[in-house]
Formats: sequence, C-alpha cells, structure tokens
Amino acid sequence: MDARHRYDRATAALEPPFAILDLAAMRANAADLVRRAAGKPIRVASKSVRSRPLLERILAMDGFQGVMAFTLPEALWLAGHGCTDVLVAYPTADRRALAELAGDTVAAGRITVTVDSLAHLDFIKTAVDGVRPRAELRICLDIDAGYVALGGKFRAGALRSPIREPEEAADLAAAITKRPGFRLAGLLAYEAQIAGVGDDPPGNALLTRAIRVMQACSARELIVRRGRVVNAVRRVADLEFVNGGGTGSIERTVREKAVTEVAAGSGLFHPKLFDFYRGFTGHPAALFALPVVRRPAPDVATVLGGGYPASGAAGGSRLPQAYLPAGLRFSPDEGAGEVQTPLLGQAADDLRIGDRVWFRHAKAGEMCERFDTLHLVDGDTLVGSVPTYRGEGKTFL
Repeated sequence: MDARHRYDRATAALEPPFAILDLAAMRANAADLVRRAAGKPIRVASKSVRSRPLLERILAMDGFQGVMAFTLPEALWLAGHGCTDVLVAYPTADRRALAELAGDTVAAGRITVTVDSLAHLDFIKTAVDGVRPRAELRICLDIDAGYVALGGKFRAGALRSPIREPEEAADLAAAITKRPGFRLAGLLAYEAQIAGVGDDPPGNALLTRAIRVMQACSARELIVRRGRVVNAVRRVADLEFVNGGGTGSIERTVREKAVTEVAAGSGLFHPKLFDFYRGFTGHPAALFALPVVRRPAPDVATVLGGGYPASGAAGGSRLPQAYLPAGLRFSPDEGAGEVQTPLLGQAADDLRIGDRVWFRHAKAGEMCERFDTLHLVDGDTLVGSVPTYRGEGKTFL
C-alpha cells in the first residue's frame, strides 16, 4: 500500500484539515540522526517539534539529551513539566521571565540562557536585581560561526553573535565569571550556512558548486577557529557543554574534538527544505491534509486553506509542498492561499470533492503553529494523538 492510501486509510475517521506524524518515519529519521552523531548526544531543537509530549518521547530515545528552546517562557514551561536540561539558544529581553527564572531555584538549575555581549549581562542584572532570594543563573556564550571571506566582503551564515575570535570570547567569558550570581555553563556556535543550507539544490549546477565550495571552506575555517575559541574560554571557566551543528551538518560537526554535543530537530520531521542534502536521506514524517472543495476545471482541484508559508527570505522555497498525490503544483497567480489553494496538473483530474491532498511544510515545527493536534500514524493505523504547543494554549512566538 502506498503512502497516500496508508494515510487515507489510517485517518478515514478524521475531517481535514488536520496534521499527522508518521511514527515509523520519525523513528527511522531519529535512528539516522543518532548514527550520524557517532556517539555524541543530540540536543533536540524544540522549535522544530513544538509538541511537549513528542519532545518527551524523543528524549526517551537513546542518543538524545536535553532541549534547545527558542524562548525563555517556553523553557520555564518545559522545566515546570519535568525537563531537566534546557538551553535557550537565543538571547532574551523578557524581564518578567528573567525575574521568574531568578526566583525559582529548580528552574534556574535546569535552564541555561544565552548571551553574546556585556549588554545582555547588564540587561539580565537589571531585570533580576529586585529578586530575593535570587538563584544563580546559568549562562551560555553564543559565538558567531558564520563564514567570512574576501576581507569581510563575503559572508555566509546567520547574523547572530558579534563574538568571533578567541580573545573576544575569553574577554566576555571572564566578565561573566566576575559577576556575582552568574555561572558560565556552556558555549554555542551554530553553523547555519552548513547545517541549514542544502548542498544539492535542484536545477542550478553553478549554485550547487558554489554552495559546496563555500561549505567546504567554512568547515575548514570553523574547525580551527571554534577549537581555539573553546580552548580560550576553557582557560577562563569550566564548560559543561559546547554545542554546534544542526540536522544538515551533524556528521561534520561531531568530528571536532571541541564540540561535546550537537543540536538537531528538523531531521526528525524531515520537511521539504531538507530534501536537498547529499549526506543523508530522510523520510517525510510530518504532513497535513487539506480537503478538495472545488473543481474549477478538469486539471484544477482547489483545497481549503493551505497558505502556510515558512519563515525566512520570501520565495517559492518557503511554500509548502503538495506532496500526495504526486504531480500537483500551485497556480502561479494564487500560490498557497489563506482560505483556498488551487492545485494544477494531471493528478488533479482524479481528485473529487472531499478527497485529501497531503502537504509537507517547508520547515518542521512551524506546521504545529497551524494545528492543535498531531495525529499519530503507525503503518496504516491511527494509534493516538498528542497536542502541539498551540493545543496546550501556548504561543511563544
């Protein structure tokens, strides 16, 4: 039985729109991530999952340890539900959440917040100054892992930390250790230009070559610089962890002795943007179903909703993929619409009112902002459901 008919059969009692998680596909993806990590623990990126029960299920698997959260309120919520190791991977300016963290010794022992400047430390100090008694706050130092060439005229990678060089990192680490109530626990350096950029994009041989050259040069530069940064910081303070990598770079990142753990999340769901890597092949695990509600022409089937673009620079790569049945494409005039999406192609001829079209989101966890439940499918059977963050009434971003 092909995937489309398996999903249709398993979810026959459900009315679309709804989202599913193929558990067999996720298990296979998780096993492959662990294989690629070669014994180093994988910290689960919560923004790519956005379901608390599902995070718990993943953390129970061998090879996964800790959560990489995207906001401090999210981290406080997860810690309050028993998660014992949460790294907030982005700096926070939430005064209320910082005060809550500083006033809760249990949460403060479970959560690490990220900084990349003295301004962050000053902000945190001001936010928690009135808290009594005040818990010691765990700090992670974020380092720029982007690739810079041609004397600074070329850059690849996310614009994150201003800290790049070993002496800069050591100076900030020293400043952290000198401040009462702060403890430097870890270091983070995320190479987005490798982990989040596929090296096998379709249809453009020149672009493919350029990406591969950039990534090879970046990896060579980073393995040296990240090692020097970590050594410089370790001379100032003991580090519990050094985090790097992502789904697209795990097997490269774990080769670095300086890195003690890697992060991954998207690889569990394997959304559309992760189809274009040479180093691994995942299994689409997270999908959403939309019903056909119009047949405007023989080669057109219109589904309800569908306008679920992914974050990032706007463009066709951010649209969801009409996945099953194969062969459907968006109308160039309408794309993926807020309340309806016309789909074109020969495959539309066989679709009737009420049939399902199965979509993949361009990114992983962002799909969960649209649905309150993930229905769990194993084989051709619906075996349960779990709430998303939205389903538990949480919208952190």
